[in-house]
Amino acid sequence: MSAANHAIPDNIAAVLTDPAAYADHRIFDAYRWLRANEPLGMASPRGFNPFWVVTRHADIQTVSQQSQVFRSSDRPVALLSRKAEARIEAETGGNGLLRSLVQMDAPDHPKFRMLTQKWFTPGNLRSIEGKIRDIAKSYVDRLAMSGGHCDFVSEIALGFPLRVVMSILGVDPHDEPKMLRLTQEFFGAKDPDNARKGQNDGVTALSDVVSEFGEFFSSVVANRRANPCDDLASVIANAQIDGNPISDLDALSYFVTIATAGHDTTSSSSAGGMWALCEHPEQFDKLKVSPTLIPGFVDEAIRWSTPVKHFMRTAAADTELDGRRIRRGDWLMLCYASANRDEAVFQDPDAFRIDRSPNRHLAFGYGPHLCLGQYLAKLEMRILFEELVQRISSVALDGPGAMTVSWFVNGPKRLPVRCQLH
Repeated sequence: MSAANHAIPDNIAAVLTDPAAYADHRIFDAYRWLRANEPLGMASPRGFNPFWVVTRHADIQTVSQQSQVFRSSDRPVALLSRKAEARIEAETGGNGLLRSLVQMDAPDHPKFRMLTQKWFTPGNLRSIEGKIRDIAKSYVDRLAMSGGHCDFVSEIALGFPLRVVMSILGVDPHDEPKMLRLTQEFFGAKDPDNARKGQNDGVTALSDVVSEFGEFFSSVVANRRANPCDDLASVIANAQIDGNPISDLDALSYFVTIATAGHDTTSSSSAGGMWALCEHPEQFDKLKVSPTLIPGFVDEAIRWSTPVKHFMRTAAADTELDGRRIRRGDWLMLCYASANRDEAVFQDPDAFRIDRSPNRHLAFGYGPHLCLGQYLAKLEMRILFEELVQRISSVALDGPGAMTVSWFVNGPKRLPVRCQLH
C-alpha cells in the first residue's frame, strides 16, 4: 500500500510538530489516536518534509533491529523543519553539526561505541557507586536545609546527574554551571525559558551552542593528551579508530553526547518520577514500606517520562514494514513515548505503577543503538531515591509544575515540592 493511502490527518500531524504539545501532554492524545487508527502513517505537516510516524512498540523494535535498512547517518536523527534541514545540509556539506554515536551506522558505530562501553557496564559502575551515593546525599541534604520545600528540578534533579557525569569525565566542578546552561540550550531551542538568549533562529542558536561546547572541550582534549589520567575524558581524547587518532570533530561529538544525553535525560526521568509520586501518594507509600521496589519505580519513572520522545531513521532501500511500502530515502519518526504507552504491551498504560512487571519500555531505544548509559542512569536514580525515601515521610506538589517545550527531548523544567522530613 502506498503512503497516500495512509496519510495522517493534518490536525494530528500538526500536534506531532508542535513543541508545546509535548509540554501540555496533548501529544499523548495524538499518540493514542494514531495507535488505534493509523499506527504507521505518513505525516505531511506544513513546513516539514513528509515522514512516516511509527507509534507501536513492535514496529519500533523492528525498525531499531534493522539498522542496516533504517539508518541513522543519512539524514538528521531529530525532527527538523524543511528549512532547517536544508540549511544545515548546505552549511555543513551534509555532514551535520556533530557526528555522535546516535548519528552513526556500522561500521563506525560499533567501533566508536566500544571506546567507552566498558566504562558503562554494571561491573565498572559498581566501583563508583560510593561516589555517586555521596553526591546524592549532598543533594538530599539541600532539601533538608530548605525545610522540605524546593524546586525539585533546579535544586536536585538538574544538579545531581550533572555532577555525576562531570566527575566521570573529569570536568572541574566550577565549569558545571556552563555545562548546565549549554545542555539546556542544546535541547531547549523551542523553549522560551531554556532557549539561547538573544538568538531567535534555532539553527544559528544550535550552531552557537555546539561552537561553545567545542571551545570548552578542545581545551579538555589538549590537556588530556598532554596529561592523561584515569578519567573518561582521557579515554576519549586519546582514542584511536583503525589505528588513527580520533578526529577533533569525533572527540567533540563524543564529549557533547555524554555531557548532554548523560545528564539531561536522567534529570528529566528523576523529576518525572518525583512528579508522579506527588500525584500518586499511594505509590510513594508503597516505596516507603518496601524500598526494595525502588528499582521497579526507576523503570516506571523512565517509562512514564520517556525524555527522548523520538529519533528519526532513514530507509536505505525499498522495503516493507507492517504491510506498508517504505521507499528508499523515506524518513521515519520512532515515537518512543507512544511505544511506552502501547496498550498491546502495557496493561493500563496510562497508570503509574511502581510494581509494573514486566516493564519492557523502549525509553533507552532498542537494538544496536540501545543507550550506552542506561545502567548509569538507573544506578543514579536508584541511589537518589534510596536516599530520599529514607529521609522523607511524604511528598506533595507545592505549586504548579511545568514541562519544557520541545518535540525532541523534554521533561519537567519546574517542580515545586514539599516533603515531610523525618
